[in-house]
Amino acid sequence: MTPPNTTLSQAPQPPRKVRIGLGLSAFPFESARAYFRWIDLLEDRGVDSVWQTDRLISEQPFLEAMSAMAAIAGRTERIKFGMNAVVASFRDPLVLANQCATVDFLSGGRLLPVFGVGAARAPELRRTQLEAAGRGRRVDEMLTLMQRLWSEEQVDFEGEFFRYHNVTIAPRPVQKRLPCWIGGHSAAAIGRTARHGTGWLAGLRTPEQIEPIVERIHAAVAAEGTQIAHDHYGAGFPFYFGDWDARIERRAAASKALATDGFDPRRYFAVGDADTIVERCEQYVAAGVFKLVLMPIAQGDAELMQQTRRLIDEVIPRVEREI
Repeated sequence: MTPPNTTLSQAPQPPRKVRIGLGLSAFPFESARAYFRWIDLLEDRGVDSVWQTDRLISEQPFLEAMSAMAAIAGRTERIKFGMNAVVASFRDPLVLANQCATVDFLSGGRLLPVFGVGAARAPELRRTQLEAAGRGRRVDEMLTLMQRLWSEEQVDFEGEFFRYHNVTIAPRPVQKRLPCWIGGHSAAAIGRTARHGTGWLAGLRTPEQIEPIVERIHAAVAAEGTQIAHDHYGAGFPFYFGDWDARIERRAAASKALATDGFDPRRYFAVGDADTIVERCEQYVAAGVFKLVLMPIAQGDAELMQQTRRLIDEVIPRVEREI
């Protein structure tokens, strides 16, 4: 209970936990066996979480995000895992709600789902019958439906895109309530986070770009009368123990092409020694982000494992803490 004459913003906040997970975009491994060796390393070494980017059309190998969540659930017993972020506009809400509920149930409550709308230029929209127009409203309805399906015995719904009558799913998620993190940085995404979210995960954004977004989400949450824990704000960035080379420059250029004006890849990528990567983590924490998803840059299974081990040994113990 807030003490008399103390505003909520002045009230003492519980400790905020800084946590580091590891993420993948494309599938960088030479085999499924190598992938599971990497998952085993994260599980055995106490890494907080593992994250899979969602993409359905790609010239590069990409694991389908929900299938990957199910495989990780069956392989592990401790680590949390999430989608970074599943593009809800590509999917059906009843199927997606069931997938999330099933994975959370089978894993004993370890799913960290993150939902996004998807870019208008995404190949899934340009190369299929899926419509870019109205996808934000569609996702808003999906989030409402899925959150009701996860918690209610029976759902009736009449919307612009979906009509449900007496719909029930079982088993429902172990987590009550199931996390519902939102991805995106537009005004619509900020409003969606305030209405539906239990957390927020940034896309390609530097610490300087993220800080005002976090402030706007705080304001939107206050205006909406909802709550998001202070340490349920996240961001990810690529890391590499070593020097900038042609390979990393190519990745940086691709990232710049996807980002908005003012995006500086050298303020986003962390390339150097452990001090460089720790410093970048601390910059994100200073910007209001406490869940960090670091993505290793590597060529081949051996280098990927080596980069991951160095992060676990040299960076995570220096960054993870309560503040």
